[in-house]
Amino acid sequence: MTAVVSKSQVEQLATELLQANGLIQYSFGFDRAVRRAGQCDFSNRRITLSKHFIENSTLDSIHQVLLHEIAHALVGQDVGHGKAWKQRASLLGYRHEKLDGAAIAKNSAKYLGLCAVGHRHYRMRRPTRALSCQLCNPSFSRKHLIGWTTNN
Repeated sequence: MTAVVSKSQVEQLATELLQANGLIQYSFGFDRAVRRAGQCDFSNRRITLSKHFIENSTLDSIHQVLLHEIAHALVGQDVGHGKAWKQRASLLGYRHEKLDGAAIAKNSAKYLGLCAVGHRHYRMRRPTRALSCQLCNPSFSRKHLIGWTTNN
C-alpha cells in the first residue's frame, strides 16, 4: 500500500526544488485540474499541481512532475517540450516517464460517460448538452452520443 502524501509534504518539496534551482521568483500552489498533473504558469510565475493528482500519487511521482514543471520554468515558455527542455529536464533528474492523465480523471471525476462502443469519458460536472465520442468520430455525431452516470 502506498503511503498518503500530505499537502504540506508536497509544499515543502516544491519550495526546496524551486529554491535549489534558483526560481525564487516563482510560487507554488494546488489547482483542481482533472486531466493534467501539473502546470507552469509563466505569466504569474507559479507552478501548480493538481490536488487530485497528489491524492492518488507517490512522493516519487509528485517529485517527477515538479521536475517537469521546473524544467519548463527554467527554459521559458516558447520552448515547449523541445530539445532544450528535454536536456534541462534530464539534467534535473526527470525520467521522462509517461503520466496517464486518464488515471487522475478516473479516480477523481464525479461523472463517467460511455459511448455505444464503450469508450470511457470523465467529467467533474455533468455535461449540460449532448456530447459525442470523439474517439469514434472526430465530428459531433448523434450516432456516438455519450451517456452519463455517476462515477463510483
